[in-house]
Amino acid sequence: MAEKTNEEQLAYFEQLGVVPLVTLHSVEEAVPLAKALEEGGVPVAEVTFRSPYAIEGMKRIRDEVPGVTLVAGTVHTVEQAKASVEAGCKGLVTPAFTRSVVDYALENDILILPGTAVPSDVDDAYQLGLRYVKFFPAEAYGGVKTLKALNGPFAEMKFLPTGGVNLKNAEEYISLKNVFAVGGSFPVPSAAQKAHDWAAIAQACKDARALVEPIIASKSK
Repeated sequence: MAEKTNEEQLAYFEQLGVVPLVTLHSVEEAVPLAKALEEGGVPVAEVTFRSPYAIEGMKRIRDEVPGVTLVAGTVHTVEQAKASVEAGCKGLVTPAFTRSVVDYALENDILILPGTAVPSDVDDAYQLGLRYVKFFPAEAYGGVKTLKALNGPFAEMKFLPTGGVNLKNAEEYISLKNVFAVGGSFPVPSAAQKAHDWAAIAQACKDARALVEPIIASKSK
């Protein structure tokens, strides 16, 4: 099967509406967790560098659960970016607008969703030709209200709000025309992950999809 282009990958995320944030507690949980995401209808894993098991976990998911699209999260350095791509990641997500990582991604035609929080970050991305970015930390930086305000001067930009997004407010976020998907750990509940309750994670993903799917469908009409 042909690799998705960056544009096709973004369209896929937009179709799903949810990008689960995954912080691995061990290498061994990578595969069953990824299978739970797939079973729950959200076959995407933003595996973060908040854990020392990130790279090895990415490799295991790449090799054993190929139906799950891998994205690297909390990428701070070019070295982490390179290692992620080698481990099978199809995109990079940074917590801040880290110019070295953004430049590396653009130079190598790798999907990049840089972190933005204020207008200057968004404009930095815009000037480089990027139209899809992360908005983090979403709730701490004004959430839905800020995203509505950003739509005025940055009408071409689309955001992935992460940070404080959950099942209670996801509907409000995904309803915004400048939000292409919501990100966060809510499809992977901490208690379920610690208990290795993969069925509960699959159900959480189904709940997230059930919430966003009708809104996405209405936005595409």
